[in-house]
Amino acid sequence: MNIITKEGEVKEIDNQDPLALSTLRHTASHVLAEAVQNLYPDAKLAIGPSIDTGFYYDFDCPPFSREDLDAIEKEMKKIIKKGARMERSTMPREEAIAFFKAKNEPYKVELIQDLPEDAVISLYSQGEFTDLCAGPHVTCVKAIKAFKLLSSSGAYWRGSEKNAMLTRVYGTAYMDKDSLNAHLEQLEEAKKRDHNKLGREMGLFATVDVIGQGLPLLMPKGAAMIQTLQRWIEDEEERRGYMRTKTPLMAKKDLYIISDHWDHYKEGMFILGDEEKEDSEVFALRPMTCPFQYYVYKQSPKSYRDLPCRYGETSTLFRNEESGEMHGLTRVRQFTISEGHLVVRPDQIEEEFRGCVDLAKYCLETLGLEEDVTYELSLADPDNMSKYMGTRELWDQVEDRMREILNHIGIQYKEVTGEAAFYGPKLDIQAKNVYGKEDTMITIQLDMFLAERFDMSFTDKDGQKKRPYIIHRTSMGCYERTLAWLIEKYAGLFPTWLCPEQVRVLPISEKHIDYADQVLAELKHAGIKATVDDRAEKIGYKIRQTRMEKVPYMLVVGAQEEEEHTVSVRSRYLGDEGQKPVAEFIEAIKKEIDTKEIRKIEQQQ
Repeated sequence: MNIITKEGEVKEIDNQDPLALSTLRHTASHVLAEAVQNLYPDAKLAIGPSIDTGFYYDFDCPPFSREDLDAIEKEMKKIIKKGARMERSTMPREEAIAFFKAKNEPYKVELIQDLPEDAVISLYSQGEFTDLCAGPHVTCVKAIKAFKLLSSSGAYWRGSEKNAMLTRVYGTAYMDKDSLNAHLEQLEEAKKRDHNKLGREMGLFATVDVIGQGLPLLMPKGAAMIQTLQRWIEDEEERRGYMRTKTPLMAKKDLYIISDHWDHYKEGMFILGDEEKEDSEVFALRPMTCPFQYYVYKQSPKSYRDLPCRYGETSTLFRNEESGEMHGLTRVRQFTISEGHLVVRPDQIEEEFRGCVDLAKYCLETLGLEEDVTYELSLADPDNMSKYMGTRELWDQVEDRMREILNHIGIQYKEVTGEAAFYGPKLDIQAKNVYGKEDTMITIQLDMFLAERFDMSFTDKDGQKKRPYIIHRTSMGCYERTLAWLIEKYAGLFPTWLCPEQVRVLPISEKHIDYADQVLAELKHAGIKATVDDRAEKIGYKIRQTRMEKVPYMLVVGAQEEEEHTVSVRSRYLGDEGQKPVAEFIEAIKKEIDTKEIRKIEQQQ
């Protein structure tokens, strides 16, 4: 494939080179922009990049329906068939501003005005259509042989709800139709697993307009799953030497001034009170728990023998996310997190950091998610150190220490510049949703600054007061985001130990309801989450309904089962498992639940 590079050179690259596909998609976004303006001349152009899964373009115009997208797609095919060549040109900044003002493209003008006065602006043209762009692009639009417009949604200009709401059109493009069709099939499967759709259908969570965006309601089934996860995590942390705390959901702004969150994170906080009034106390809902747990530490003097102090808390946090960023359970304004802070001596850093990684890996393995994650070492931006506490020299020391620890552990990670917390570097454990969007699931941070700000100390062997280090960590991360991840991973067919309903007892007729209730009592006595379907419906209907609701086990009971004190077992794992004594079934499922076994589905029920 021939491309025009950002420097304006024509270069041949292999179609297998990742740059080839991203360049093809970038050109497809320009063809999309031309098609939209051909059909909707009043539409204003914003930005149109390639992304990991395709491309998008933002327009200032009314929303598009599916029928509109089909028409735009048809127009794109006409443009591609004409086969215009891509031409790169440059202009001085002021000339480029005048050019786009004449075209009545205010968003392009704004983008150029943000560039330095001596900047040289590059433009790309395909026939009569010209767009502001840094490139690269393919040399001819005819290279776009397989593409599809996927959806349209709203998106704020530059991602801020303070700006205009634009219409974003998502599409994808591939080198050939077979690859495109495979991707479209994958998208159809993703839609079936999308937690935002499936979680609602399963009655796990809901959202209500009058309650607010990013404030989901966990329904009884969803709440039961979160409760199971929380009890498991808290028990595991206690086993590993964590001390549990429970701290306030809000604090005076004075606390966040000490921690420096007021300067670095205020825009992401919910502020209570009037900052303009001198006599008004100003509070903020907490976006994290660390400052509170520091004061737990400070309530009594500590010696080197007392460290490490491992504090854990199931923390409800509040973050003022942008409206355009929120989605289902993965990004919300109120969430609960398995948060912890370890106060350690300098000589304990590696051992305790290892322990945090081990806990995170244990959680991932138990949930069956260990193969779905990647690891990132998030570092400070050396060109913008004003975002961070401390000096570059201190950051270099701690970042090198983090690399050393991760290399000793043997974790395969990549380094990401500019993503560190303002008080220290961090290990981020990342996962992608069904659509390929990446989120941070678990984070472990090394903090070398906040102990100083909060005057935290310990008495060392030599009798001198010294500053500890602090490790900020989550064991499993955010419960809501983890639930979303599990819904998509298992398509709602959760491991039995996590299911909000593990067994459903199905009496064949009304005559057998009493026996079904007896079986239910035995199941509940054993701690198994079970119900009875005592509706006056045919047994075939009850079985289909139970299967649809993704209950892992159903126990059919009739006259023979009652007489022999057995149950006819049907499972999602083996289908019809035949009759078993009640005690035998309970023993088997109890073992499966207690060991948190993840059984493979060998055949459908």
